[in-house]
Amino acid sequence: MASGHVKWFNDAKGFGFIIPDDQTGDVFVHFSSIVGQSGRRTLHEGEKVDYVAVEGPRGLHAEEVSRVV
Repeated sequence: MASGHVKWFNDAKGFGFIIPDDQTGDVFVHFSSIVGQSGRRTLHEGEKVDYVAVEGPRGLHAEEVSRVV
């Protein structure tokens, strides 16, 4: 499990990027990967998150994204 904070997230398009705590490069996040929310799944700039980083054909993307309280 990795952690970081939300760089930006576009509600209209349903995606954004996370900056990992280890500063290895931005990680793509799609709204469908956000867990633990009812209703519209979204993230806010600067919000702390935990996630699983997965290597895909276009680079790293986040799965199982959850807010850190």
